Amino acid sequence: MCGRFALRTPNRIIAQEFMLGAEPQLLLRFNIAPTQDVAVVRLFEGERVLTQMRWGLVPFWADDPSIGSRMINARGETIAEKPSFRNAYKKRRCLVVADGFYEWTKGKNGKQPYFFHLPDHRPFAFAGLWESWDKGGLGPMESCTIVTTHANEQVRPLHHRMPVILEPSGYDGWLANDTPQADVADLLVPLPEGRLVIEPVSTRVNSPRNDDEACTVVVPSSE
Repeated sequence: MCGRFALRTPNRIIAQEFMLGAEPQLLLRFNIAPTQDVAVVRLFEGERVLTQMRWGLVPFWADDPSIGSRMINARGETIAEKPSFRNAYKKRRCLVVADGFYEWTKGKNGKQPYFFHLPDHRPFAFAGLWESWDKGGLGPMESCTIVTTHANEQVRPLHHRMPVILEPSGYDGWLANDTPQADVADLLVPLPEGRLVIEPVSTRVNSPRNDDEACTVVVPSSE
């Protein structure tokens, strides 16, 4: 599961890490929530480009875009068969750019959020799928979902699922449409043990209305 994440990395670093031809113009985000716009890298004419899409995939066949609020995640084990995701899995894979994500447990004083990030806080990519929907008469709306897998031992005490965090060496294979499907499927695995830092943070992040640095302040666990 991945229902909230962050992207606080300077644009210059994002351009370097993802080998973009142009530096993006993104605001720092500390509490990104479903249905909001997120930064996505995809291929366009063979080059990596960054754009923003609505988080919550709306299948091209949907009658109502509100279905996207229920499709913020896609289970990696079933995306090749599910009607909502199988076309995007074959033809429209992307990288959802982040530098941390949140999960919650029940603490003594309510829901305790935990922030997961790499030791050096560098950005990384969730495996993503994207889709274009155009039935509203206002032009196409692009949306995306984050692929999940079973949790590794490090994450499991907090949740039984985790987002697929791709290794940089896997970016090209995930993005390219000519990658054999067996090789694409091999990328849908948990991050190896010990790669993430897990810290209890302020309950300020519990509300999606709050989106500032205070959301990631480390606090004593309330468990």
